[in-house]
Amino acid sequence: MTTRDPGVGARRAVLALTSHDTLGDTGRHTGAYMSEVVDAWEVLTAAGYDVHLTSVLGGRPPLEAVDEADPRHRAFLDDPTMRSRLANTRRAGELDPADYALVFVAGGHGAAWDLPDDAGLAALIRGVYETEGVVAAVCHGPAALVNVRLSDGSYLVEGRQVSSFSNDEERAVGMTGIVPFLLADKLTERGAKYVSAPSFIPYVVADGRLVTGQNPPSATAVAQRAVELLDQSLSNTL
Repeated sequence: MTTRDPGVGARRAVLALTSHDTLGDTGRHTGAYMSEVVDAWEVLTAAGYDVHLTSVLGGRPPLEAVDEADPRHRAFLDDPTMRSRLANTRRAGELDPADYALVFVAGGHGAAWDLPDDAGLAALIRGVYETEGVVAAVCHGPAALVNVRLSDGSYLVEGRQVSSFSNDEERAVGMTGIVPFLLADKLTERGAKYVSAPSFIPYVVADGRLVTGQNPPSATAVAQRAVELLDQSLSNTL
């Protein structure tokens, strides 16, 4: 493992978003879940991080459950920097992992369709993790982790405690027959030790520098835990 230079990317994070906008053949809209994006942005910005955005296809990614009347949603959408970055997201393969101390993968059901097979995102996640950065994901965001292999060939999630949107939650929202796979099962197939709480209760698990959360209400705590881990790591290098 390469030791991260604390001066490189030490206060820079990237939010990874899906570019998939349709729920299977239902015709219904999906995208990155807005509250998870906003929650992460607020925590990271308050902690002094410069927050960048990436998406599978680049350009403006679809957003799900945007509430124009919510002042927090409006603050994100009206922020000049984030408005520009949202309109012009870069593909993960165009980013240098050395520029970031943290990757935070937001959910939204669209993530199950396109995040697992985004080789550029997998490389970004691996690069940040293997240079002592933190990888965080929430709800369906852990779909980005299912095909991430480390340099030794092992899956990133193998042998680690990981959470994500649960099978019970998927059934509760009527999506088990629509999503391409059940995320909790897929993570387990990759060797993860899947853990969860009762449905729709905030739940976060950190295993080393991998932080995952079960559902949208978990997003704030996932980001907070990621910041804590990064602060500890930075303190240890000084």
